[in-house]
Amino acid sequence: MAGNTAQATQQPVKHFNLVRCVPVCLLTLIVLVGLAVLITWLVIRPKRLVYTLKNGSLQHFNLNNNHINATFDFVLMAYNPNTKTSVYYDSMESVVSYKDQTLAFDTIDPFHQPHRDTARVESKLVAQNLALSPSTFKDLRGEKSSGEIEVDVHYKSRVRFKVGMWKSKHRTLKIVCPSVKLHFSWSRHFENVPCEVEL
Repeated sequence: MAGNTAQATQQPVKHFNLVRCVPVCLLTLIVLVGLAVLITWLVIRPKRLVYTLKNGSLQHFNLNNNHINATFDFVLMAYNPNTKTSVYYDSMESVVSYKDQTLAFDTIDPFHQPHRDTARVESKLVAQNLALSPSTFKDLRGEKSSGEIEVDVHYKSRVRFKVGMWKSKHRTLKIVCPSVKLHFSWSRHFENVPCEVEL
């Protein structure tokens, strides 16, 4: 057949560039998540939880042969200032210590704290024939003669936060109430102690 044969023109095939799409998609996802977090924060405006040790007392205090017997009673006031966030305290324990030596501990029942709420957390910690180091025994005996002892009170809790239908994962909340003065005389009033929070 004479003449030039028609050549079929081939169009370049466009392949889906997966390598280029993956980082673009990831960047878009990160931006969207960041915007969601920012918007949520602006709407909720979370505020720091506030804890104050409102009362502390000491009973049945006895030192003998480097051992201690005592009952410690404390009242912690927990304030949640947030308007949209409630708190679940799923487990909680309290510890009283003297110069880094634990004297007694107690577990506290789980509870839920609504928003804009103040919860009263009571604990009774009992030291029963607890062995003390010679230096701790000597220092406690000296403080007892002065009419008061100074201890630290610690709280540790597994908490979750709830906003609407959403609940966070468990987080560890640590509360430290330092330099708590406990008096042996009922005539002396307990001084409130603001507590430090680590979350």
